[in-house]
Amino acid sequence: MSHNHSHDHSSTKNLKLAFWMNLGFSIFEIIGGIYVNSVAIISDAIHDLGDSLSLGSAWYLENKSKQKADSKFSFGYARYSLLGALINSIILILGSGFVIYAAIERLVNPEESDALGMIVFALMGVLVNGIVVLKMRSSSSMNEKVVYWHMLEDVLGWVAVLIAAIVIYFYPTPYIDPILSLAITAYILYGVIGRLKETLYFFLQGVPKEIDLAQIQREILAIAKVKDMHHTHVWSLDGDHHVFSTHLRLEKLHSLDEITSVKEKVKTLLKDKKFSHCTIETELDDETCLFD
Repeated sequence: MSHNHSHDHSSTKNLKLAFWMNLGFSIFEIIGGIYVNSVAIISDAIHDLGDSLSLGSAWYLENKSKQKADSKFSFGYARYSLLGALINSIILILGSGFVIYAAIERLVNPEESDALGMIVFALMGVLVNGIVVLKMRSSSSMNEKVVYWHMLEDVLGWVAVLIAAIVIYFYPTPYIDPILSLAITAYILYGVIGRLKETLYFFLQGVPKEIDLAQIQREILAIAKVKDMHHTHVWSLDGDHHVFSTHLRLEKLHSLDEITSVKEKVKTLLKDKKFSHCTIETELDDETCLFD
């Protein structure tokens, strides 16, 4: 229990760090971009301001997801973390579209920039965003994973600016920066779209990929007294906490203690499968299930 509490505190702390560092650096970028006459840096600053809004929502929703169950949300607020992942995925995709547009515009209408100023800003960008990426590299919730990709995009973007600025400094050319930006954005989109598909899969209550439902059913049916099972459902609250429910039809019972014994065996089996919650309905051999 203390481990989970520690992880929850760490995750929200990392998101808080990501939000404030990103917001502060965005403001710094706008001022600096104007100073060095770099449209690329100003464009990235606008992109980062959008990032800050999404990081703020991720921080809020991650905090919200830690609330305990109440009369409104009987399972608790864990799915708010999924909502944060969904919002951030969409924002990141839209932001990537903006970066692609800006890069293509630069290829069509190339402009010269202050290479030395770009190098200084790129180094600071890699440092600031790199700290956040290192903090979030072991993220577990979908919300944090999407934010990790968010920040990784910024780090790689600044690496691209740094490489481009160094090349431009020694061999002046306006095409390196937009070409690298397009390549990195394509890589980031590949990862983010995968996370978005995974998030939507959990929203639609799909069976988590790591859960072998057929194998679990075979193991339960192998328990003595279990005749068959139906209305078996597996889904995930937030991609990390999974839920299981089923109806078991029992046979050849001689006492009520045998029902308890069967349920305990099933619960032990499910606990080993890392389920956070399970509901087991038992029915006697000649009992009719009203939900069939």
